[in-house]
Amino acid sequence: MEHEHCHNTQDQQSHENHDKHKGHSPEMFREKFLWSLILTIPTLLYSSMIQEWFGFSLPEFVGSQYVPLVFGTILFFYAGTVFIKGAVAELKSRQPGMMSLISLAIVVSFLYSIATTFLIQGTEFFWELSTLITIMIFGHWMEMKSIMNAQGALKELAKLLPDTAELINGKIVPISELRVGDVLLIRPGAKIPADGLVVEGESSINESMITGESNPVHKTNSSLVIAGTVNGSGSLKVQVSKIGESTALAGIMRLVAEAQNSRSKAQILADRAAFYLTIVAIASGLVTFTIWMFFGEDLSFALERTVTVLIIACPHALGLAIPLVTSISTSLAARNGLLVRQRIALESARKIDVVLFDKTGTLTKGEHGVVDVWAAPNYSEEDLLSLGSSVESESEHPIAKAIVEFGKEKHIEVLKVEQFTALPGRGAQAIVKGKTIIVGSPLLIKEKNLTLSDDLKNKTEQAGQQGKTVVYVISDTEVIGVITTADLIREESKEAIRNLNSLGIRVVMLTGDSDDVASYVSKELGIKEYFAEVLPEHKVDMVKELQKDGSRVAMVGDGVNDAPALTQADIGIAIGAGTDVAIESAGIILAKNDPRDVVKIFRLSKATYSKMQQNLVWATGYNVLAIPLAAGVFGFILPAAVGALLMSASTIIVALNAQWLRRLKMSN
Repeated sequence: MEHEHCHNTQDQQSHENHDKHKGHSPEMFREKFLWSLILTIPTLLYSSMIQEWFGFSLPEFVGSQYVPLVFGTILFFYAGTVFIKGAVAELKSRQPGMMSLISLAIVVSFLYSIATTFLIQGTEFFWELSTLITIMIFGHWMEMKSIMNAQGALKELAKLLPDTAELINGKIVPISELRVGDVLLIRPGAKIPADGLVVEGESSINESMITGESNPVHKTNSSLVIAGTVNGSGSLKVQVSKIGESTALAGIMRLVAEAQNSRSKAQILADRAAFYLTIVAIASGLVTFTIWMFFGEDLSFALERTVTVLIIACPHALGLAIPLVTSISTSLAARNGLLVRQRIALESARKIDVVLFDKTGTLTKGEHGVVDVWAAPNYSEEDLLSLGSSVESESEHPIAKAIVEFGKEKHIEVLKVEQFTALPGRGAQAIVKGKTIIVGSPLLIKEKNLTLSDDLKNKTEQAGQQGKTVVYVISDTEVIGVITTADLIREESKEAIRNLNSLGIRVVMLTGDSDDVASYVSKELGIKEYFAEVLPEHKVDMVKELQKDGSRVAMVGDGVNDAPALTQADIGIAIGAGTDVAIESAGIILAKNDPRDVVKIFRLSKATYSKMQQNLVWATGYNVLAIPLAAGVFGFILPAAVGALLMSASTIIVALNAQWLRRLKMSN
């Protein structure tokens, strides 16, 4: 199956070959606009047509009749050449478009105005030429400014890195000299200079600038820290694991660059429309000139009609219709934790019928956590957790860490342990308060021939069917309770599924776990369909299965084994904390580990598409109506000045309409 984002690479390369803004900057257009405005004012004020319309006159002096000629000519060569150079680049690549049509309009109006000043009878268009160039320069300034602003929020991330880092020996070094394996001292309130692993200390870190998570994230031994985040009140020793271009921050910057360089289908459509409009404008101009000459009109009238057609055909509004919307939507996405690698993915999201979630690490946290604590009679949950977490505090096993972490959250007292012993494959034991406390698997129950109360027996059997890991706490020869752990379901997942269902999108879950586990999780989340016991290499087949009936599928995943499925899907969405391979295979990345952000993608996609359609209608509708009127097809001769005003109005409407997208509410 061919995918839209595969074709996007070719379109992107083609675009780069004749980028209309290559070498341009908002500052350049701002300067040109200000000078153009200054040059336009006297051109307008000394235009005989403008004076006649508004009933005023200015003091005359020797040569005052040539003010429009002088200032209009200066403006043409100062600012108009920007568009002419762009047109030359387009023509060299044999892809005439926006810049070609703009250039056609200003060159024709300039030459015609020169001719009417010195050679033939007719109305000069210097005032219109000046306003045309000034408006276009302003529009391109706004376009460039908007595009640059779209990256602004994420580009600021580059400033988050400190200039230097402190090694544990007290030496201060530039971050460019850091090497993987170096151990850094991160003082309270300091910025993290490189991605790394905490090897000593405990603190909370503000990661909001990277993940969007507002709450500080607790860090202790073996916790990962991200370059650019801010340490809290504790002191940490961090071993550098990634530097330079390998850091998460650098990765985000690459994603922004890719998003900026990628193109949407609507932009390609707008460029194609400009190409055809160029042909239509030239053909219409030639036909207009020929017909009026055939019907006996004089040369000056035929030329004026022809020039009016060519000027009115200028697609300035069309040129702004898509870039403004895409740049604003990219900015909105970034502020809402959506990193758009391929704009075409965001644009196509509105057509998605099915969202396929990989369970582990996406709908769930991908890490064990305590789910249930069941104490035997005569024991409390606090007793059970205190004894269990005390023994497990000496263990490195993931399940042990989950129990210890849960105990910390509940502020459970950790007791002194003696004679700690790991029981491979079964659990661990230690002496606590003079008693032998064992924490371990059901194998221990069989080995020690212990019995469970009917209540605990029923609960543990049900927990096993739900895919939970059952851990028994034994005091000498008595089972004093049960702790169950499982891959924790994200609190946000239920809301995400509910919102997707409300949008009419079918939700399916994919997992390698057993059918019992899949059934339990899907019921908890309100998901009606799931694929269970799917091997990693078969995930891509599940995507194909869903696509068989013509459904458009968005795949949401985070692991290496999700990459083929992300690529096969019509849109690949990667959870931000996922692997580099998964992220590289996706069109959109969620900066936070929050499945609710998937809903934001669809809302933004629909709103963006709606604005693009509205702007294209405004931009092209003007040309469809104005060109025949300018040619005199309906017996009504549209004055060139009115045509210019309509063109300006169309441009303003398109620009304002795009700005309304900023009001979009992406969350419930």
